Amino acid sequence: MSIAESSFHYVADLVRRETSMLYEQGKEYLVEARLLPLAREAGDSDVDVYVSRLMTDAAERRKAIDALTINETSWFRDNAPYQAFTDVLLPQAIAARQATRKISIWSAACSSGQEAYSLSMLLDQHLPLGWTAEILATDVSTAMLGRVKAGRYSQVEMNRGLPATHLVRYFTRVGSEWEVSADLRRIVTTQHLNLATTFPPLPTFDIVFLRNVLIYFDLDTKRDILRRVHARVAPGGSLLLGSSETTLDLTDSWEREAVGRVQVHRPVPAAGAFGLTAPTRAAV
Repeated sequence: MSIAESSFHYVADLVRRETSMLYEQGKEYLVEARLLPLAREAGDSDVDVYVSRLMTDAAERRKAIDALTINETSWFRDNAPYQAFTDVLLPQAIAARQATRKISIWSAACSSGQEAYSLSMLLDQHLPLGWTAEILATDVSTAMLGRVKAGRYSQVEMNRGLPATHLVRYFTRVGSEWEVSADLRRIVTTQHLNLATTFPPLPTFDIVFLRNVLIYFDLDTKRDILRRVHARVAPGGSLLLGSSETTLDLTDSWEREAVGRVQVHRPVPAAGAFGLTAPTRAAV
């Protein structure tokens, strides 16, 4: 049985109110797929009964929101952004940070942590001796942040994009799961953060990965997120969005630069008003 229209509207309104993420008509199947395991766990006969429970059970609402804000992820997803990171962005950051010998990276909307740990592997391989790095992994889902902290993944998750050489080098088998090495876990810290609301105090970052999440927000929320992220990118730093995402027609506070097959976004100093089109830079 498919989810009732009234149940879907309640859930869509709940998620938008709490996270500003959009579940539009046509996504009923996704809501049902993500809530059905929770309904069964709670002993409810179907998703509609479970949605009725959400109306009065705050703890269950939190679990439902966590389930509905999980984004698809994998190791070294799409590859091209990681190639740009290794070939261009990291060397640029190293050149800019000779005084401190420290690189700071933000993995926003980190989900279960594959992006953050993919970056930590590349840092282990390419950061000069004597340098340090920090990766801040943030997400709206507290359940996902718990997974990042644990650094444990199923065999199915390990099979999604992780080279065999990296499995041997960076992971240890623990029961039916694989655990990322302690050295990589020390690089990655976690923090709860809702991109659609005022950010907590954050440092500035040399590189920000904000990939495949803006597509879930309306235009005003996208502009507001980009405005607040702009303040957290160091001068000369970099922002990477998903392959289907862009700052075009959203803001004039970023300039775009082609690095390989990806568009890197650089903060424009003393940015003007938001809502205009940004200039472009010559390709690298």
